[in-house]
This record gives sequence, C-alpha cells and structure tokens, in this order.
Amino acid sequence: MSAVAAVPAAQRPLLWERSYPPGVRWDVPLEVSTVSALLDRSVAEFPDKPAFEFRDRRTSYRELGRMVDAAAAALLRLGIGVGDAVALYLPNVPYHPIAFFAAMRIGTRIVHLSPLDAERELAHKLRDSGARTLVTVTLPPLLQMALKLRAAGNIDRLIVGADAAWGPSPVEPMPIPDEPGVIPFAHLLDGGAPPAQFPPVGVDDVAVLQYTGGTTGTPKAAMLTHGNLTSAVSMYETWYEPQGLSMHGVERVACVLPLFHIYALTTILLRQVANANEILLRMKFDVETALRDIEEKRATIYLGVPTMWIALVNHPEIAKRDLSSLRNCNSGGAPLPVEVEERFKRLTGIRLGGGWGMTETSPAGTVVPETAPETKRGSIGLPLPGLLMEIVALDDPRRVLPPREVGEIRIKGPNVTRQYWNRPEETAAAFVDGFLLTGDIGYMDEDGYFFLVDRKKDMIICGGFNVYPSVVEGAIYEHPDVAEAIVIGIPDPYRGQAAKAFVTLRTGAPPMTLDGLRAFLADKVGRHEMPAALELRDALPRTAVGKLSKKDLVEEEKRRASVAPL
Repeated sequence: MSAVAAVPAAQRPLLWERSYPPGVRWDVPLEVSTVSALLDRSVAEFPDKPAFEFRDRRTSYRELGRMVDAAAAALLRLGIGVGDAVALYLPNVPYHPIAFFAAMRIGTRIVHLSPLDAERELAHKLRDSGARTLVTVTLPPLLQMALKLRAAGNIDRLIVGADAAWGPSPVEPMPIPDEPGVIPFAHLLDGGAPPAQFPPVGVDDVAVLQYTGGTTGTPKAAMLTHGNLTSAVSMYETWYEPQGLSMHGVERVACVLPLFHIYALTTILLRQVANANEILLRMKFDVETALRDIEEKRATIYLGVPTMWIALVNHPEIAKRDLSSLRNCNSGGAPLPVEVEERFKRLTGIRLGGGWGMTETSPAGTVVPETAPETKRGSIGLPLPGLLMEIVALDDPRRVLPPREVGEIRIKGPNVTRQYWNRPEETAAAFVDGFLLTGDIGYMDEDGYFFLVDRKKDMIICGGFNVYPSVVEGAIYEHPDVAEAIVIGIPDPYRGQAAKAFVTLRTGAPPMTLDGLRAFLADKVGRHEMPAALELRDALPRTAVGKLSKKDLVEEEKRRASVAPL
C-alpha cells in the first residue's frame, strides 16, 4: 500500500480547509492500493472477526478470505483473468462480496448489473462491457432473466449461486439448470487449492465498469481503477478517523443499500472490509427490519438514501424505539430535504450526516461535518481531503466563479475516473483543464461549504427564468401532509416550461389541491417557481438504489404531450 498526495500543496484550498473539524487535514497523504489488499489486511489482522452476517449466519474474515481465494483460482481455471470482464447480476447476498473480491484478486473487471434493469438495458451493458460471464443467484426473476440473456447469445457462461445455501430463501428458489455453460457457484468454492501466486494487479488497472447516465440516454460506464476506489476509501478515513467516527473491528454496519451501486460498494463493502468491521447484509430495506437491526443486532452505523429516512421518520412509533446503539447515520445518493433531517433529529436525537458524490468520483466528494453550524443547513458539505472542487460558469467551464455565484461544479482528485469505457467523445466533453464537469449546479459560500441547486439536465426554463426543481421540492417537503415529492418541467404554451409537482401524502392526510399547495408555497418560492400542475400518487417511481426517480415521470409527460389534441 502506497501513500500519495492527491494535489500539489501549492494548490491547497484554504477556503474550506479552515472549516474542517479539528484534526482533519486536506493535504494528508492518501493510502492507495489494490482493492484485494484491503481484504488481505483484515484477514491477516482480524481473521476471527465477523465479516458479514446474512440471515443470522456470520462469516468470519478468515472464511471470506478462503472463499475469495478459492473462487479466484476457479475463475483462472475457467480462463478468466487479467483484462477480462465478469458481470454480477446479484442482490445483496454473500455471493456478491465473494465474487467481487475474487475478480479483484486476478485483475478481472467487474460489471455491475441492476436486478431492476430491463432486458434491453442488461443486454446493452453486457455487449458494451464485453462481459461474457455472468454471476447470479437462484432467485426466480434473476435466474430466469439470466437464462434469457444466455439463450439470446449475450453471455457464454453462467455461474449460479444457490440462494438457500445461506438459509431459508424469501421465495421458492429455482433449481440450477444442468446444462453446458451453467456452473454452480459451489463448484468455484470446492475446486481445489489456489495457485502459488495470483497474477500481478496494479493500482492503475480497471477494477469496475460502473454504468451511469441511464436517465439521460444510453448508459455509459465509468472506468474505476483500483487506485480510484482505494483512494476514495482513504479519503473517507482521513475525514472520519481523526474525529473518532471510524473504528476498526468493532462497528456493525447495516447494508441495505445495493452493493451494485457505487455508494454502498465503496462506503460499506470496501470501507468496512478495510476496517475489519461487520456488515449486516440485507437484500432490501424495510422499516421493521431496519429497527430490528438497530435494536436487536445493535447496528452502530446506518447508511441510507432520503427515501429510507422519510420512511423511518414517518413510522408511528419511531420516537419510542431504542436507537441507542447508533453512532453514525448518513444519507446519500440524493439531496436530503432539510425538513426530513430536522424531523429525524427531533424524533430520535440523532443528526443525520450527508454529503455528495457521483459514480465517476467513486463516489467520494463532499461530507457535511457534524460541527457544521445551523446556518449551513441544506449544504452538501465540504470537499474531502485530497479533492479540488470549483464552481464554473454555465456558459464557460474554464471560468471559475467566486463564492455565492451559481454555476456548475467541477472536481479533480485521485478518486475521479479518467474516462468512460468506449466513449472518447463523451470523455472529451466531460473534462476541462483536468477537472470533471459534474452536471450539478450549485455554489460555494465564503466558508467553503458547497450547496447543490439542481442537476443541469433537470433545470426548468420558465419564461426565461431558471427554475431548480430541488428548490421547489424542498419547499413542498415543508408541508406537514407531504410524504414525498418530485418536481419536473412540463411544456407550457406561454412560458415554454412550467413546474409540475408529483406528491404522495402521509397516511391519514386530507386530499391536497393545486390551489392549496400554491397557497402554502406563496411565501416560500417565487412566482416563476410555483407549480402549474399537481398530481397526487400512491407511490413515486424509484431507481435501483431506492432514490426517487424523475425519469419515468418525464417520459409519461412526453407521451401525454405527444397525444394531446391540437
């Protein structure tokens, strides 16, 4: 493991460094290694500590290391090695960390597929990445789709894990087909001793092809190297460890966020394995399981996305539950409404942490310090150590803006991908002066805190004025009857575009009207920001990671507009 400084000391961004918590330094050397080295260290130092618990069964770091080495050796015998790609089509089951670290051991690229992806999107990712081997599990929807992909010629080899091997399945599992090209995962674990030496793997080798951008067109893969991922882990450590918020071998970390998503992959799997902590592996989020993990399993760290925290704060008995085991709660993946954060603190006494990141940054970006004053509410926080972030003009990404001016966020650091897979034109368009243009609109204040206004692609142009949906959503969330809200732009014959709000109400709340909502928002948003339409829904669409998703709603409105009478 090597230590490198991310950016020359002469470029130290003193503006936000002076807002850092005591003991945190921006210029601390970052530890960069291969991903498998993170596991090796914990296996060597904490072999008997539990690595993960799944369905009440614990697996130690020694057992995990043995299974990873066996699977890595088996992949080599199958002819898979350095420079090849293997796709993981898995929920949060133990086969994921085993297969993931096995691939890291032998220099094979991992391609994450979402169980919520449509067949066409899965086929595209397989063709685009070159992955001809797919790993899945015997849960019916997944195995059925995997067999369809194989029958269509999208893969040559299918490795299938028996879900029941880890305890009673939530649904009746399918049998593993006895067919050529279909391999039980158990055969990988029982196939013999590992080689005397695994292939050499370097920090600049690609570890993961992580697809992103599906909401704006064909998904493209960020090429994340071993160095990108491990430097991101180190950035989080250099932030949390000096504050006493990162301990080795003692934490129990709930993992309900999907491991196929970069947020959970880095902040839970990689970071907690590097720290030899126990991961409470869960296939999905539900409030009662979450409370059981906290009250009975004594989880110390819980990471979620805003929709999870909304569900928890709306639980009728949350104020009566025992949350005393928790030391650290964080929200990520999307901006957390201020009202939800405040309600959670009022109900539980725990302050939710937050931050910002993206697939391309592995996903390290900013973190809101626990020491942040109340005046910084709504901020995405301060850049992590080793990162440079700037605000640039929307019409000129080389012109850096001063504090308080709104523009596009750009970022540079050792955790940031260098390019997109097979996308030279999109790579060229995404980078300026060595910085990645994030597509996020925001500003930095005079203390170095960053504030996210909206996604560049989501911005609504209403009568020549910029309308940022997240601002309107934040105001709607202040309404006591609102559970969740999404705001998108719809065509408007006079103003070009106008805002439309999609809202779900809390249980027992009276119906809401557009006039009633507009009256509530009268002193909270400008006239140009005021929703022109309201649609109440029983549920709002979500992405694979559980974030609220605008994509389906935008497509619905496009279809409505295309069939509207002239």
